[in-house]
This record gives sequence, C-alpha cells and structure tokens, in this order.
Amino acid sequence: MSNSIRVAVCGAAGRMGREVVRAVAEASDLILVGAVDQVEVGRDAGEVAQGKPLGISIQSNLAEVLSTIRPQVLVDFTEPAAALANIQTAFAHGVAPVVGTTGLTEADLAQVALWVRETGVGAVIAPNFALGAVLMMQFAQQAARYLPDVEIIELHHERKLDAPSGTALLTAGKIAQARTAAGLAPVPAPEGAFERTPGARGASAHGVPIHSVRLPGLVAHQEVLFGGPGQVLSIRHDSTDRRCFMPGVLLAIRKVIGRKDLVLGLENLLD
Repeated sequence: MSNSIRVAVCGAAGRMGREVVRAVAEASDLILVGAVDQVEVGRDAGEVAQGKPLGISIQSNLAEVLSTIRPQVLVDFTEPAAALANIQTAFAHGVAPVVGTTGLTEADLAQVALWVRETGVGAVIAPNFALGAVLMMQFAQQAARYLPDVEIIELHHERKLDAPSGTALLTAGKIAQARTAAGLAPVPAPEGAFERTPGARGASAHGVPIHSVRLPGLVAHQEVLFGGPGQVLSIRHDSTDRRCFMPGVLLAIRKVIGRKDLVLGLENLLD
C-alpha cells in the first residue's frame, strides 16, 4: 500500500529480529522491505522467521540495503559493538532508527543525539519495548518517593551480552531521580560492614544495588524490591515470550516517522 511505512530489520536472523520480521509482515500499515544479518545470508527472512517466504532475502551489507531499498525506518536488534555503526549508517541514508539493542553507553547516546541534530532525522532507543516493563518502571519510580530502600534483581537468558540490563539501569536512574526529588535516601550500611565475597551485594548504579542473573530458560525478567519497617513491596515484570515486545516495537516504528528528536525510552511515546 502506498501509505505503508517501509521497514528494514537489522539482526533479522536473531531471536528478537525474527519476531520483528514476523510482526512487521503481519501489520497492515507496515511493509518489510529489507533484512540484514551476518548469518542466514541469502535465505528468505520470512522462512527464517516464520517458515513461510516473504520475498525478502537476508543481506549482509546494511549500507547497500539502505541505499538500494530506501526504507523509512531501520529496526536494530543486534549487538552493542555493531549497533552504533548501524545507527550512523541509518542516519547517513536519511533512515530513522528504532533501536532495541542494549549496552549502549552514555557516550554512545550523546553521539546519537548529535547525529539527530545534524541530520534532522528522529530516532527511538529503548532498553525494553514491553509495555508491562514500562509500567513496572513507572510504578517503581512512584514507590521510591516513599520507600527509598530498594534493590533490583534482573534475570535474562544466558546469551545476553550486557549486564546489568538496560532496563535495570534505566529503572535505577528513575528511582534515584524520585528519591532526590523527595529528599529521601536509603538507610546506610552499618559501620564496618563488608562483603565476604566481593560483589555479593551486586553492582551499584545510581546508588541502587543491581543483581544480574543469566541462565538458560529465562527470557527477560525484573523484580524491584522495596523494604521498609515491617513491610516489603515487590514490583515484578516477566517476559515469557518475545512477542510481548512487538506492540512496543510497532508503536515506535509508527511514532518515529516525522520526528526530529531522540526519544529515549518507550514511555516517552505513550499518550
């Protein structure tokens, strides 16, 4: 259809990429025009994703795909080492990137923001596209205004390359903002306290301990535990199937069209 948004997927043969290929192909207002990966090259992206052809073969050269096929949006679910270069390539071809790859540093995000200003092309980068995960972070931010003592446990599959997860880091940042705004601080550790094994209390981000678990059988899970005198509040989100991320990905594809800014976090696209 002439009004359909033209979408290319980078990382199309990966577990998340296959779900994006399937979701885009099923959406009536989107059209898959390109698929890029370094594996399964030459195979039909539809066969890799869902066992039935879509007439789009997986190619290895992103710049060539973008210049030849000219999509409007590039969805990137790859690896931290490749994502920044993919984003730069998208901007160079006037294509708006929607990025779910986690592990990008603050310096990386600053560079993306600079490219947005230079090109006038918008971008969406989100550590988690599950709507339930966005709500979990918002609830945690609200709870931190009253219960400043908190720790995060995040659990992912064994092939996830970064730890802590982007979702955990974003959650910790939101909690820190809420505590600062409320003038609250967690109870300090007892004087002389130490860890029998270094790292036993997890890493610390924005003053919030984060514990990362990587095991086969997991997908993406996070629990935010708040403690107070005589009470414990647990806010948890579980992704048991990667399909839960697709409504958020499709929302970002539709919303990035026409934008000229960098959107960090799916929550900033919700009405």
